[in-house]
Amino acid sequence: MQTLKNNIKNRLILSLRNKFENYKPETSSMPFHTRLLGKDRMALYSFIQSLNTNFGTSIFEPVAEELAKAYFDKIERQIAVTNTITKEAQRVIQDIMDSLESGNSKPNKNEEIARILAVSQSGETSIIKPTKVDLFLQKGNNVYLIDIKTAKPNKGGFKEFKRTLLTWIACFAYSNPNFNIQSLIAIPYNPYELKPYERWTMAGMLDLQAELKVAHEFWDFLGGTGSYELILSAFEEVGCEMRGEIDEYFKKFQK
Repeated sequence: MQTLKNNIKNRLILSLRNKFENYKPETSSMPFHTRLLGKDRMALYSFIQSLNTNFGTSIFEPVAEELAKAYFDKIERQIAVTNTITKEAQRVIQDIMDSLESGNSKPNKNEEIARILAVSQSGETSIIKPTKVDLFLQKGNNVYLIDIKTAKPNKGGFKEFKRTLLTWIACFAYSNPNFNIQSLIAIPYNPYELKPYERWTMAGMLDLQAELKVAHEFWDFLGGTGSYELILSAFEEVGCEMRGEIDEYFKKFQK
């Protein structure tokens, strides 16, 4: 476990240093804020805002990749599923979405996948451009297509999240009919802790048991029981070890 933890720390340190090298502070003038708080604090604030914007890609994805290595046969980040989908699969996806939006049915991912797979290779096809998969995992014949979201995704976006998950299934199955395919939303931490995550906001669109993994559910899925605590500990240690380096980096913004 210590080796794994060290590997995760190294990936995290590398990601942060890469961010430092490529970071450019916001150019917008905030004269009152700057005079009140100082250029270095404003630069730190801007850096945190920038980091939050792509935390999933620059931090969570590489850490997730490292953690999953011991449990999965194949791990890839930011991959494109095939761009071919059958018109029948598109029709089925639209039927599923219409039924969920109208409240005529409740989300049931296994049934939805079965309906899509039944038509995923039959009839005419269309060429589309699906959203890239944040994290692709394969273990034996099982494939997981994961969309990593911010801790508080926009409630209005869940319809598109759902459509994306279903579309990934259809596109991947068109070229890979012999795999067991699952697609899901991952939320790396619970912003409401110590309270439960407010899953009810997604209940009408997502199958909460099959399509959503939050905080420890996600990290423990990748690396086994205890992985969430391991990740938190690694982040804390990196924060302590790099404190001097981080402080030194932001000193240059004092001038």
